[in-house]
Amino acid sequence: MLDAFDFFLVVFCLTAIGREFHRPDKDIALSITVTLAFRPVGAFIFGLLADRYGRRMPLMLDLVFYSVVEVLTAFAPNYTTFMVLRALFGIGMGGEWGVGASLAMEKVPPRLRGVLSGLLQQGYAAGNLLAAICYFALFERWGWRPLFLLGGLPALLAVFVRFGVKESEVWERKRHGSWAHLGRGIASHWKLFVYIAILMTTMNLSSHGTQDMFPTFLQRQWNFGVSDRALISGFSMVGAIVGGVLFGSYSDRIGRRRAMITALLCAILVIPLWAYAPSVALLYAGAFLMQFMVQGAWGVIPAHLAELSPDSVRGFLPGFAYQCGVLLSSSVVWIQTIYAQRTSYAAAMAFTAVTVFVAACLATALGPERRGATFGAD
Repeated sequence: MLDAFDFFLVVFCLTAIGREFHRPDKDIALSITVTLAFRPVGAFIFGLLADRYGRRMPLMLDLVFYSVVEVLTAFAPNYTTFMVLRALFGIGMGGEWGVGASLAMEKVPPRLRGVLSGLLQQGYAAGNLLAAICYFALFERWGWRPLFLLGGLPALLAVFVRFGVKESEVWERKRHGSWAHLGRGIASHWKLFVYIAILMTTMNLSSHGTQDMFPTFLQRQWNFGVSDRALISGFSMVGAIVGGVLFGSYSDRIGRRRAMITALLCAILVIPLWAYAPSVALLYAGAFLMQFMVQGAWGVIPAHLAELSPDSVRGFLPGFAYQCGVLLSSSVVWIQTIYAQRTSYAAAMAFTAVTVFVAACLATALGPERRGATFGAD
């Protein structure tokens, strides 16, 4: 929730940051691309540490690192410094998911894995919602910089992890004795890595292609002010949270892939209402339903990737493959702004959505599944 909070502050404040640095939308949108592009670096570093030394310590280090970067963003004196800080934040954001998801999924009872997968993943939507609330309540009074000072809060989680979270028992049973042994374990699963990276490219195109430029779409296409943009975006995240938990739970019964494909096909049907709503009321409905479906599919991801990944490389492989998918999809927001300049934001958003949803359905359908896999078994 808290790393997504910072990420979406840039999304909400995109035009305001651009005005202060005298840059157009596409230049600030490029900072979002840079953040996404650097996430594999964090997943690589912290994922290796997690499989070699355990989940807890790398998670604590990562929380403190990206909290410091978030606070420094509030004091960025120019566009270049802002871009460097967004790259560093991408490293921290990328390291958090793989380590945190592996620790959580290894502790979850198999019968609750799907529903708690949805709850875990929708921390991302909750961060978006929290950013919308802060943007609504504080932006017009204080501007964008003070909002990033709130980003120091994740450092407090490091204290909780230190004293309130036990190390993964699965890792303790399956830990590697040396870096060479870990390297061989990772290399032996390269085909699985390639598949997960492809799957996560399509899934990240689906989420970032429908979320990151949505507040800008509301401003440019609908001429909405600060409060309306925050309210609609926040309302859509309520749909995301509900959808993620429900489809995650649904996947425990019908399977991971079937639940994801169902959500993505329903998202295709929602595109006209979402991008071309004829009224504000239907715009709210379209925003809610779109994120209900998109994040419904995403709610299955932590459980699905954890089950696909072998015990001995679960800290590294799913997180790094996930973030490589982020890298490969990171240009989507920049492409949308370029396309929108030539047509409209509605056309750019709709065309992107239908393309990436179809790709995500295919990638999901063609892959393996290990629903209910037992972790830590010999």
